[in-house]
Amino acid sequence: MFITCLDLEGVLVPEIWIAFSEKSGIPELRRTTRDEPDYDKLMRWRIGILKEHGLGLKEIQEVIAKIDPLPGAKKFLDTLRRECQTIIISDTFQEFAGPLMEKLGMPTIFCNSLSVAPSGEILGHNMRIANSKLATVRALQSIGYETIAAGDSYNDLGMIQASKAGFLFRSTEKIKADHPELPAYEEFSDLLRAIEQAMKA
Repeated sequence: MFITCLDLEGVLVPEIWIAFSEKSGIPELRRTTRDEPDYDKLMRWRIGILKEHGLGLKEIQEVIAKIDPLPGAKKFLDTLRRECQTIIISDTFQEFAGPLMEKLGMPTIFCNSLSVAPSGEILGHNMRIANSKLATVRALQSIGYETIAAGDSYNDLGMIQASKAGFLFRSTEKIKADHPELPAYEEFSDLLRAIEQAMKA
């Protein structure tokens, strides 16, 4: 039995922090896990910038409410979910993900949470588990599933490499160059075909 594990941002929806960077006019917030492999370091840095500018959860949620899935993402996900169990494994947060999941047809998502003050200030981030993407894939394998994984960033590499089949999707040229052994795709139709072939192999 197979479970497909997908990243969220950059794969199914636009990068939330890039969208917020553009709306807020803070270019530093464009930095994502495509640029910084250490997620804890990245989030501490982001929270510091938010505090410096007096911005909190409300302002980010207002931007997220206007974000739509990438063109073709919902159709891809709907098709894939008819063929095999599918889980989104993301380093985003429950407080961010809700509206996006509604637009994607309410798929299952495993993600993290934020510590938020009554004022809306983001105080910190709470990781569901260390190395959550790899740990989740390993846990699924331990209960009898074979995993297929796809993502675009450094923090996706663990689950991609640990799976029976793993793919880069709309990744950076640097990550693709550093990992030529990983098939890389740009179109949902090609990724869907690769996943279907992996399930038959």
